[in-house]
This record gives sequence, C-alpha cells and structure tokens, in this order.
Amino acid sequence: MPLTIHPVTSALWPQLETLFGPQGACYGCWCSYFRLSPKQREAMTKDDKKALLKQATEAPLAPGLIALDDGVPVGWVQVTPRAHVPRWNTDRTVSKPLEGDDPSDPGLWAISCFFIQSRRRGQGISHVLLDAAVAHAKDNGARVIEACPIEKAKQSKSVGLFVGSVAIFEKAGFRTVVERKIGRPLMRRMLA
Repeated sequence: MPLTIHPVTSALWPQLETLFGPQGACYGCWCSYFRLSPKQREAMTKDDKKALLKQATEAPLAPGLIALDDGVPVGWVQVTPRAHVPRWNTDRTVSKPLEGDDPSDPGLWAISCFFIQSRRRGQGISHVLLDAAVAHAKDNGARVIEACPIEKAKQSKSVGLFVGSVAIFEKAGFRTVVERKIGRPLMRRMLA
C-alpha cells in the first residue's frame, strides 16, 4: 500500500480537517472522547472540540499520525502518552492503568482512536497506521504502549471500531494483560 504516514503538526492540520470532514469524525468528536471528561465534552460545541484538536497539533508532540495516499488523507490514529488522554486513565474505564502504573509516566503511551475514510475501510490502513504508531511512540521515548480495542463490531467497517480491533493489535505483537469487560481487553506491547 503506497501510503505515507506523518505526525499531525499544524502544517498538516488542513489534511486532518479534510479527513474528518465538516462533521468532525465520529459525530463531531474531533478525537476528544478520551481527552475530556463527559461533562467537559457535553459543554463543548463541535467547533470547540475541533479547536482543541487543532491546538494539540501545535504542541511539540503531535497528537497522532495521518495516513496520506498520494497526498490525499485516508486515515488517522491518536497515539500519545497516557497523560494526554486523561479519560483513558479513570477508574471507571476498561482502559484504566494497571495497578502500579503511573499514567503521568512519559514512557507509558496509548493508542486510543482510529479514523479511516469510510470508502477506504477494510483495506488494511489501520494495520499500516498501527505499525507507524508503535514506531512513533518508541522514537518519542515510549517504553510501553497500550490499547483497548474491541473484539467484535456489528459490521467490519463500523465506525464503532474507532478503538481498533483486537485482531490488528494481536498481529502487531500486542498481548492482552487484563480484560475488565468481555470483548474489550487492555493490550500491551513492550518497546524497551
């Protein structure tokens, strides 16, 4: 697959904006689901969430990676230190840290969201993005990278796969470390 993968900096914001479209991917989420508490998200408009993600692209560490096919944006993965996705770390989520892990540890990373252009779903783009996300995390000091994918979706091209599928993570060398909810394992890959 002739894709190029890049960290989403402010220079690539227009491509991410194009990929997410006017609705902001996943019903106006703009990849805020794990970045904000439910109350914070409810208080924000779609434009507020968009501005929050745009601001993240201006930080020294990109909030994720974008896949381009001959310059056309076709996919996104949010890959960050766990500290950047606070909702991922709460006691009420299946992705909460393992006992003894400190979510503020800069070496503990999370792959929390994918978004693939609807007509390109099912073509292996998530596999390419996942491999690039692991490399990006390792290059930026990650020792451990985790994900909390879904075992099965109602449809193979479902938007509900925004957390990724267990199968792609297994193929990339991730292993289940705990399953707090059936079908939503916390998976981990050691990088150092």
